[in-house]
Amino acid sequence: MIEHLLPAPRRIDRREGRAALPDRALIVIPGADLFFEAQIAQAALAEGAGRDWEIVAGSGYADAGLTLRLDPAAGRAQGYRLDIAPDGITITGTDAAGVFYGVGTLRQIVRQRGADLPALAITDWPDYPARGVMLDVSRDRVPTLATVMDLVDRLAGWKINQFQLYMEHTFAYRAHPDVWASASPFTGEEILQLDAFCRQRHVTLVPNQNSLGHMERWLKHERYLPLAECPDGFTGYYGDWRPASTLNPVDPASLELIAGLYDELLPHFTSPLVNVGGDEPWELGRGRSKDRVEEHGAGRVYLDYLLGLHDLVTARGRRMQFWGDIIIDHPDLVPELPRDAIAMEWGYEADHPFDAHGALFAGSGIPFYVCPGTSGWNSLAGRTDNAIGNLLNAAANGLKHGAVGLLNTEWGDYGHWQPQPVNYLGYAYGAALSWAVEANRALDLPRVLDLFAFEDAGGVMGRLAYDLGNIYQLPGLARHNGHRLFDLLRETPASIWPAPPDPGALRTALEQIDAIVAPLDSAQMARPDADLIRAEYRMVADLLRHACWRGLQLAGQPVRSSGDLLADLERLAAVMRENWLARSRPGGLGDSLARLDYLRSIYREQTG
Repeated sequence: MIEHLLPAPRRIDRREGRAALPDRALIVIPGADLFFEAQIAQAALAEGAGRDWEIVAGSGYADAGLTLRLDPAAGRAQGYRLDIAPDGITITGTDAAGVFYGVGTLRQIVRQRGADLPALAITDWPDYPARGVMLDVSRDRVPTLATVMDLVDRLAGWKINQFQLYMEHTFAYRAHPDVWASASPFTGEEILQLDAFCRQRHVTLVPNQNSLGHMERWLKHERYLPLAECPDGFTGYYGDWRPASTLNPVDPASLELIAGLYDELLPHFTSPLVNVGGDEPWELGRGRSKDRVEEHGAGRVYLDYLLGLHDLVTARGRRMQFWGDIIIDHPDLVPELPRDAIAMEWGYEADHPFDAHGALFAGSGIPFYVCPGTSGWNSLAGRTDNAIGNLLNAAANGLKHGAVGLLNTEWGDYGHWQPQPVNYLGYAYGAALSWAVEANRALDLPRVLDLFAFEDAGGVMGRLAYDLGNIYQLPGLARHNGHRLFDLLRETPASIWPAPPDPGALRTALEQIDAIVAPLDSAQMARPDADLIRAEYRMVADLLRHACWRGLQLAGQPVRSSGDLLADLERLAAVMRENWLARSRPGGLGDSLARLDYLRSIYREQTG
């Protein structure tokens, strides 16, 4: 019997008997519109069941083994019905996307059962019409196009239908070459390729260009610095000086710059949506907009700028998405938002107030997404329990208040050190919940990760990833939006780590890391990048161990000399470089590894 699917369907009716797939049969489609879906099914049958079935179009074939059909009246949008019977298999979709999702479910069943399938009927449809993933490609790590396509293909198999690349400076704008010169950016041609690849898999590739804050990679250049709110920089939350990062919202030239970016970026996308960002404008009202903010209020100044972005987007025939963190602090202004704008309500802790914030947007008639995260960043190994709590909180409360989408985010704060496989747990659970919350609350994440993410017949990787992601739960190691073992590897403000680390927790962490990764070589991954995944998890474990050694040194209980720690750090930097270049471009790598310089300097000073 089939015990695990990702996402778990909302209804499975099991029947007597089984369906033994014949050596030869036909895959029948009504016409060319479902040819790609038929090809996916054909490949699944060949790989999982050793069956080579020909694709034909039309009707009346006596030797049909699999029939794909469209019936708009059969159910809800994107829904499907999968019937497996002794005399053949039928997938009926309310639309082409529904057929694609039905084929994806069949593919997972065949992967587990081969040519001997259980007789059953699955009726399924999504809770959320938009089920997205956003990948940060601006905090140093810019993945190769092949890496992104592989990820999109896997996510589409989990019924994700929206994908965003979060960009600050990593699109190769022809009019702004200085900004991306060393970033190895996505070119226009690459985006066109990716957009076509996504559309084939019923995934909308949404352009995402931050348009107010997080513009430091632009404002560091003399050409753009006059547009900064605080050209001389500003003092951050921890008392540290930070370079200019926010455009001056009251300078018309700021919108002129953004208009030019949209004119070049948007034609590469077929999506009707644009995510304009707008989050975390740290300097708002602290510099050139100070007088306007004092007169009208920060919320009003922000909203006026956002309305300007809305005008730019709508003039280009698109619909605006924007991060909701600023406007949510000014609830009296929420009703003034354009009714076609989509608020992106984000928060990354398990207890984020998705319920209260969702109620505010819903009560004002503003369409909104809930935007939780994978909890992969600032952690190295992820934060398993927080990811599960955050994703479930968002999905359940978004559904409660009528959110029109769920966007699962993966960020790259402080150098994007976490490798891609660390995020599979968050991606998988987010995909499952955004499809059907109630059917997937209790999903067996280690098992579905083995089956559909790591493809590990040895049953090792799912549990390893799950448990290593919970090292942060040891006393004193958890923090808001991060993990203190990660902090120990970089320069950390005292306000983040106000007291010396607990030696007992660090020693326990060392023991648990060793135990968790011990079976790594026993994994039997069928993926072509299996060796790379092993190398990435060895690297993560070694970085966590080094952080523990560094913490014990700070606590006055060193287990390694500073010379040994320096040598280990240099070894790890080389491993990080090698693994990075296996999936990502060279641009940004130097900046990311430079975050180890502080620790390197400490060790060198200690060794004389």
